[in-house]
Amino acid sequence: MKNLKTIVLSSLIALAMGAFSSVVMAEASEGRISYAPADAIDLMIGELKKAKVAAAEGKSGEEVYKFIKQSMDYGKDVNANDVVDRERSRTNEVIKKARGMAKKNEMTGIDEHLDKAIKQLEDMKKLI
Repeated sequence: MKNLKTIVLSSLIALAMGAFSSVVMAEASEGRISYAPADAIDLMIGELKKAKVAAAEGKSGEEVYKFIKQSMDYGKDVNANDVVDRERSRTNEVIKKARGMAKKNEMTGIDEHLDKAIKQLEDMKKLI
């Protein structure tokens, strides 16, 4: 009887942990919009292209920074698998360099970083 109680109790605990775990309950909250990884990559590319156009038009670093920041925010939804996550991290490093340049209002050379990030993102879409 003592063994039966132990087995039943541990089974109930395991069942309760599985039913209420954060993985089971994981979903987008009401105020959050989540995107599929491929869609998020497309949104990132779109924002980086907007940043590139803004930099070419001679807009302020603050405006270019906003586009780059929005691109990085979309990047949070790119989580297809480990390979894609590693590539996203590498791409984020390039985007961070461009973001830092925009924050300092250094627009010379920012196109190279944005072009490199766009190319890496387009290559990343093939990994999904």
